[in-house]
Amino acid sequence: MKAIILNTFGGPDAFELREVPKPEPGAGQVLVRVHATSINPLDYQVRRGDYPSLVPLPAITGHDVSGVVEAIGAGVTAFVPGDEVWYTPQIFDGPGSYAEYHVAAENIVAKKPASLSHLEAASLSLVGGTAWEALVVRAGLRVGESILVHGGAGGVGHVAIQLAKSIGARVITTVREENFEFARSMGADVVIDYKNEDYVEAVMRETGGQGVDVVFDTIGGDTLTRSPDALAQLGRLVSIVDIAQPQNLINAWGKNASYHFVFTRQNRGKLNELSALVERGQLRPHVGATYSLAEIPLAHARLESRDNGLRGKIAIAVIPSPNPN
Repeated sequence: MKAIILNTFGGPDAFELREVPKPEPGAGQVLVRVHATSINPLDYQVRRGDYPSLVPLPAITGHDVSGVVEAIGAGVTAFVPGDEVWYTPQIFDGPGSYAEYHVAAENIVAKKPASLSHLEAASLSLVGGTAWEALVVRAGLRVGESILVHGGAGGVGHVAIQLAKSIGARVITTVREENFEFARSMGADVVIDYKNEDYVEAVMRETGGQGVDVVFDTIGGDTLTRSPDALAQLGRLVSIVDIAQPQNLINAWGKNASYHFVFTRQNRGKLNELSALVERGQLRPHVGATYSLAEIPLAHARLESRDNGLRGKIAIAVIPSPNPN
C-alpha cells in the first residue's frame, strides 16, 4: 500500500511517499480501507518533533480516518466488511492515518454518519471529539450559559460553535473580520475581530459586565492569563493547546475559576453522540481545502502558515473523488 512516511522530524519535506506492507487485523481489530483523512495542528506538531519520545521513526502519522471496513479480526462483532466507518486512531500508539489502509481496535471505531461524505467525516473525527470532550465532558456547558470560543473559524473552533449552539448556549467568538459571516453561519451570536478589538472588553460589553461562563482556548499564547478577565464568577476555562511559557493565573483565582486541559480520548460513544447531531442537522464540518495523499506535505505547509486563508479543515482524499468537496 502507499503511505506517507515521516523519516525525520522537521519541515514538510521530511515526509516521503512510499510503498509499505499492507497491515493485517489482529483479534478485536478491523482493517479499514482509508478513503479520507485530514490535517490538524497536532499533525504538524508531531512532524516537527514536539513529541519525539512518543513517535519512533520512521513513522506513519495522521489522526483521522473515514473509510470502509475491508476485513475483521477474531472476536469482532460490531462491524462486517463493507461497513462505512470513521474514527481517530489511538494517538501515539501505532501507525496513523496517512496511508491507504489502517488497522484499529474495534472499540474506537463507529459507523460513519450517512449524511457525511468521507472527506467530511475525516474532517470531523478528531476536532469533533476534541470539542465534545472540552465543552460537554470537561466544561459541562449547559443550556442558557454563555461561551467564548477563541479561533472560531478554525478546525476545532467552527465545530465548537455548532456544538455549543446545539447545547443551547450563547456563543461569542474571536475571528478575523473577513471570517465574520462564516462564524455567523456556524451559529455564533457575537463575533469579535481579535486583530482590532480587545476581546476582554468586547466580552464584558456583550455580557453586561458579567463575563462568560466558559472560555474555550484553541489558540494558546497568553490566553490562560487574559481569559479570566472575561470569565464570570465560577467560570470554566478549557484549553486544548500545549503552552510551554509560564502563565499568570492570579485573576483566575479571583474568579474562583476552574481550568481544564484536554488531550482527546478515543471512544465510540463520543463519535455516536456527534453522529446524532450530524443527522439532526445541528453539526457539519466545513472542508476548506482538499489535497491528495501525495500532497500531504503541501497541506502541512498551508495549515502551518499564519496567513493560509483557511476556514474549517483541510481534508485529504486518499481515494480520489471526481467531486471531493
